[in-house]
Amino acid sequence: MLRRASGLLARPILAARARPFSTDLPAAQTADATFLEAWKKVIPNMDPPKTPLSFMQPRPPTPSSIPSKLTVNFVLPYASELATKEVDMVIVPATTGQMGVLPGHVATIAELKPGVLSVHEGNEVTKYFISSGFAFIHANSFADVIAVEAVPLDRIDASLVQKGLAEFTQKLSSATTDLEKAEAQIGIDVHSALNSALTG
Repeated sequence: MLRRASGLLARPILAARARPFSTDLPAAQTADATFLEAWKKVIPNMDPPKTPLSFMQPRPPTPSSIPSKLTVNFVLPYASELATKEVDMVIVPATTGQMGVLPGHVATIAELKPGVLSVHEGNEVTKYFISSGFAFIHANSFADVIAVEAVPLDRIDASLVQKGLAEFTQKLSSATTDLEKAEAQIGIDVHSALNSALTG
């Protein structure tokens, strides 16, 4: 078996057609020509609707050197908390643990759990409690944080957090169905994370 393995390793590896990384693709927009041609055949006297591509701005190119600042977009379904804000660092509550993001961070997608998002700009630190979401870190020192819900940490009432934690703990102990147990457990998880954020 060892001879066979060493023989396989000695063979030259055939280079398959490599998929380009997103950073290798051109930053300029390309028109969806197939869609436009099909539209003109079906409805020639009406302008075609805009595709999602037409609403997207061209991606900034990956810099040759690491920039001094990280550009952050922090959005919620109903608002934009930070739009192309240049900061020193962001710490996100990923499901794998706290993740610090600095300029030049490797491209990553991280799922977020309930916890504290910290935005560091010089000596100033702004903290938000987020319920869940995703963080997209791009190779060009841009980071997009998309959260389902977020509240500045200084606007959270600690007494209401304690009250909610007690209510969900009581609901979990009296739950009879799997759905009731799951809902109560989610409430406990979120309120426990809120309590940890306020006390830690």
